[in-house]
Amino acid sequence: MITASTETRFFGLQAGTWAIDQSHSDVTFTVRHIIGKVRGQFTVFEGELTIAEDPFASAARVTIDLSSVDTRNNDRDNHLRSSDFFSVEDQPSMTFASTSVRNDGGSLVLVGDLTIKDVTKPVELAFEFLGVGQDPWGGTRVGFEATTTLSRKAWGIDFNIPLEGDKVVIGDRINVAITIEAVHQA
Repeated sequence: MITASTETRFFGLQAGTWAIDQSHSDVTFTVRHIIGKVRGQFTVFEGELTIAEDPFASAARVTIDLSSVDTRNNDRDNHLRSSDFFSVEDQPSMTFASTSVRNDGGSLVLVGDLTIKDVTKPVELAFEFLGVGQDPWGGTRVGFEATTTLSRKAWGIDFNIPLEGDKVVIGDRINVAITIEAVHQA
């Protein structure tokens, strides 16, 4: 049901299909490495948002090319593409398909299924609606930001190198940050 607060929260958002503009969107991650953190991104992805009249009935679908992983280190990126991690020769992409959108105590949550290496698990992303605006080319754009934390082991990505004591080289928790700009499809 659309309420006055829903209309205010999603002001300007119109129903329809919105194509993700890869050149103005980011899919980034951070993972613990020994005592620091490594940051990276996926540079090739595509998807669309299907916005319903009631924004809480909307859906998102995204496919990410795992071979596009970029941590600014070619050796590490090639290792991430190998069977120790993503197995891109056998499983070249990961996918996300939303199942619901909800208001959780004033915070927006996108729920969906994330598939990596033929393993599908539910995930929740806290997200923020950034607004709607016109671009210089006559299009209408919408912006969203989302974050989540994943356990890579839940998807069978458990390669590691043990260190002294009970420490390891790579942490299990992956912090994911996504910024999406999508264009309304006429």
